[in-house]
Amino acid sequence: MKAAIVGGAGYAGGELLRLLLSHPEVEVTQVTSERLGGKFIHSVHPHLRRRTDLKFQSRASLLPVDVLFLALPHGETSKEIDRLQSFAPTIIDLSADFRLRDRGQYPTWYGWEHPQPNLLAQFVYALPELHREQIKTSDRLAIGGCLATAAILGLYPLTRAGVLDRSMPIVIEGKTGSSAGGAESGPSSHHPHRSGEMRSFAPTAHRHTAEIIQELCLTAPNGHGPNVAFSATAVEAVRGILVTAHVFLNEDLAEKDLWKIYRAAYANEPFMRIVKESQGIHRYPNPKILSGTNYTDVGFERDPHSRRVVVMSALDNLMKGAAGQAVQALNVRFGWDERTGLDFSGLYPI
Repeated sequence: MKAAIVGGAGYAGGELLRLLLSHPEVEVTQVTSERLGGKFIHSVHPHLRRRTDLKFQSRASLLPVDVLFLALPHGETSKEIDRLQSFAPTIIDLSADFRLRDRGQYPTWYGWEHPQPNLLAQFVYALPELHREQIKTSDRLAIGGCLATAAILGLYPLTRAGVLDRSMPIVIEGKTGSSAGGAESGPSSHHPHRSGEMRSFAPTAHRHTAEIIQELCLTAPNGHGPNVAFSATAVEAVRGILVTAHVFLNEDLAEKDLWKIYRAAYANEPFMRIVKESQGIHRYPNPKILSGTNYTDVGFERDPHSRRVVVMSALDNLMKGAAGQAVQALNVRFGWDERTGLDFSGLYPI
């Protein structure tokens, strides 16, 4: 199967190319960058030296392929989608442009009117753990946001089981490494500003809140539901996300009941692991040991003094939070083993 990557100079594009170069069913024929046209890909992604001789080219020189991966900045894909989708029957978009089903959410969370609202219904939110059957038959796949993916996968078993008190808020804190901000440098990513810092950059109104509400069905038919209070904090790491969520149960469940709920949701999922040990330093999810892998580790702790449950989830933002999720969705779509090209188990210590 021939594939092309549009917007391959960024971190997610580079990670996607790394994975596809080792995928036995895929041949990458083109990678685009408007800024770096004509330069070897390894000039930007040095870890791919001698893995590929491809050079970046402009989008104007794209040729037809079987599947087109879009890794453009938010807001660009939707402006060019008419032209881009003419190059391939299957489109996998890593931007936010087609994640939300309700066109009215884009002005609220992204600050712009969607230029192609009629296409929103054609895209499936391509998180296999939630939408595997829809992915199998869709040629328009939207990859979820990294912080949203971590939060959704941590909380999905509880919302699926219907055990949350919907009158109580869901409080979520996401800590993320610097690569989630993209490859383009700016004041917030400048080393003297970033080094040693733990910076709250979106204490309220983070755009991934919309995905969490949508995918966990947290809006009731009357428009009301649990208040999702989501905050994001930058920490001194390159890769990795750790989400800590505080939720309240609608009944007095024991820890063994929570174990049953999480096992029922994830027992057969190839990239989901329940991490909850009684001792040791790795008792709970830790994003550091997930670097380069497509795993999501989830854990939980029942508060003995209330009906609160603390849910923790960790992943690599460039893998399960972006490129790895895209390749997993590709595998589902074409009926291949979901682990194809994604079998790296990580490094320890790192």
